[in-house]
Amino acid sequence: MKRNIIILQLSCLLLAGCYKGEVQYVDFDDLSMAENSTFRVTSQKTTNLQDLSNDPEMLAMWGMTDTATTAGANAAGVTAPQRATSTSVAGIMQELLDFSKAATAVEVSGVYESVDVDNNPILLSGKVILPAKGPIKRYILVSHYTIASNREAPSNIFSLEGLLVKLGYALIIPDYIGYGITADLVHPYLVMEITARNVLDMYYAVVPFLKKAGCAPEHDDIYLMGYSQGGATTMAVQHEIEHHDHPIKIRRVFAGGGPYDIKYTYDQFVETNWASYPCAVPIMMQGMVVGNKLNLDMRTMMADYIYENLDLWVNSKLYTTNQINALIGTKVTSDLLTPVGMNRQSKEVSELYKAMTENSILTYSWTPKAPVYMFHSIDDDVVPFENAMRAKSKWKNANIQYSFGHYGNHQIGCVRFIYTVQTLLENDEKEENGNFSF
Repeated sequence: MKRNIIILQLSCLLLAGCYKGEVQYVDFDDLSMAENSTFRVTSQKTTNLQDLSNDPEMLAMWGMTDTATTAGANAAGVTAPQRATSTSVAGIMQELLDFSKAATAVEVSGVYESVDVDNNPILLSGKVILPAKGPIKRYILVSHYTIASNREAPSNIFSLEGLLVKLGYALIIPDYIGYGITADLVHPYLVMEITARNVLDMYYAVVPFLKKAGCAPEHDDIYLMGYSQGGATTMAVQHEIEHHDHPIKIRRVFAGGGPYDIKYTYDQFVETNWASYPCAVPIMMQGMVVGNKLNLDMRTMMADYIYENLDLWVNSKLYTTNQINALIGTKVTSDLLTPVGMNRQSKEVSELYKAMTENSILTYSWTPKAPVYMFHSIDDDVVPFENAMRAKSKWKNANIQYSFGHYGNHQIGCVRFIYTVQTLLENDEKEENGNFSF
């Protein structure tokens, strides 16, 4: 036991530049080495952010060959500062990487306790990304966007949001059920209550862990952040904190491109007979069935070739969403669903709609209290822009700054969102130091 405590203390000293000598980071293959910690370390490494610009896997993941899209004027609300000279993924990615290239991050992957969809205890995983030098200003609790392959799970890669460590922030990024240590499980996609619980449980596990390491932040309020699936999840996390009076102070929430009305989003797949992101259809359906424990036979709603390959394409966690889309080979919704699945009045779809409604943050009897920055591109080809407009209508009395404009497709919007959050955090810091200017 004494040896375990010494090793844990050594690990803590090495975190985030708290050790002033030459840092040698330790990998923990045996989780018992950190058995007294709420967050048990599985691996630890340093990353020079300049090296990311030469990482072919990261650059490929972010579609560096995407065609540039012309940016338009803001459609509603207030537009955040925009400094990017290009609206292509490649252009904005490069500016993000250039901004962060002189920084070094510490990546700490680990596990923590939470609950599964049946409310049974489960061990989940995630990653903490910290600045290697200097104090930590605040924590940013990040809910990640839609992924499909386990190699994209935050505990396995450097998440793009991690570039914000350059500004002195530490990021806490859960994997969710179905990724990382639980990759053998079906991911309850867009099931809000359980995912929000899992996200908060990681926060509660990491905070005392870092405090013991002597790496507590300067301020006790936090930021929430997420895009796409993460945008909706982030709002669900805010709801959980505010509705149930968690002892967490939210400084600001950054939500981008979120499916805040899941039923409407699915409805558009059917009504338009078009799904530009076809893998979302079976992933969304399966998420509702598993997460809400619906007594539905998905074979009655999914096309045979989709259902027969669901385990291989989706549940194996071997393929990225782009690869699954290529395997599906069509964006026509009626090719993905059976006539029963396309019939919005069928008993099966009615049951599905009930679950989607239950998991849509806009159906909650709640108005956000903490300030929110909500970003959505009018040109979003994956999550219909109407989601953001419905949020604006629902939460008209909330403290929300809206940025709606022609910011490119869903993927370009994601990179622009992260870039904009970087800008807003810089301005937040100036305002806090008393020299803020528009």
